Amino acid sequence: MMNMNTQWLIGVTLLAGLAGCASDKTPATADVAVSREAVSAATAAGAADLAPAEMTSAREKLMRANQALAAKDYKTAQDLATQASADAQLAQSKANSAKATAASDELQQNIRLLREELARANATTQQ
Repeated sequence: MMNMNTQWLIGVTLLAGLAGCASDKTPATADVAVSREAVSAATAAGAADLAPAEMTSAREKLMRANQALAAKDYKTAQDLATQASADAQLAQSKANSAKATAASDELQQNIRLLREELARANATTQQ
């Protein structure tokens, strides 16, 4: 039979273990929520079309993070959520960069057309 001190020590150890599990859940849940928002922001930025590989990776990792969270594998959920956030942020950056490049290209094209028109107008007035 166990004495009272041994029982008390086992009880405290079990409670500490349960508290540790509960404390792991909160950061994992928060990280999954943050990654969900990062994926949503990247989607809103057009990353699905402009950075499809990164968005696919982010979505898959987010899905796996949710599965790990449901399975109470909080460390895996946290790791996958962090990776999903990074992939989503990369996708959003690539989408924003592609949009900026397209806007710059359009502006350069407009400047070229204006210069051509100005050159034609100058040639007409000089004749």
